Amino acid sequence: MITADGAPPTAGAPFPPCPDIAAVILAAGRSSRMGTSKPRLKVGGTTLLERVIAVARNAGVEDIIIVLGQEAEFPPPEPAGKNLRVVVNPHSDRGMFSSVQTGVRNLPPGCRAFFVMPVDIPFIRPSTLVQLHTASLAPGTLVCRPRYQGRRGHPPLLAAVLVPELLAYDGAGGLRALLARFEEKTRNVDVDDPGTLIDLDTPADIAAYGPPSPPGRQTTAG
Repeated sequence: MITADGAPPTAGAPFPPCPDIAAVILAAGRSSRMGTSKPRLKVGGTTLLERVIAVARNAGVEDIIIVLGQEAEFPPPEPAGKNLRVVVNPHSDRGMFSSVQTGVRNLPPGCRAFFVMPVDIPFIRPSTLVQLHTASLAPGTLVCRPRYQGRRGHPPLLAAVLVPELLAYDGAGGLRALLARFEEKTRNVDVDDPGTLIDLDTPADIAAYGPPSPPGRQTTAG
């Protein structure tokens, strides 16, 4: 069984800034299976949204776009740092891919690549994002995916040159179907991070994984 604390994160200073990298945090879902708003849901005293923001910040990501749904009932937190923006997906009822499109429409100028980070996958280690960023520097790489024990997880890191393809796509099959077109230019990055596979969809998921350690800096595996 995968556990959120199989290799506990340790608190510490964040990684150096990555000024050409952004993160799109998807927080527009209806949370129907959870029975309560996922972004506001607290695990270990911290909301899922605050956790995902902290993971990105501690990995050195400076530009963060939070995509909320048209029925959002709460303001997002105001974490320390700059360049955090909130946008509303007016078509959130069309599914997650429409939120991805909303996010990429708001990427900052000069962005080279961006993470797609669902709010219900909050146990990712900052060091995993750093590994993906490093891998993305290889020539010809358009997509980087974390892989834990042979299984791909979250978050993908996408080159900004894919934005026109993302905006033109009709959404059939979601982001996974679109990225399948670029398999030859995808790098799978092996990481020591079970959190890449942990998706909190139901109250049972919360009970199964329990409160993890704070999302601080961890040493990159290698």
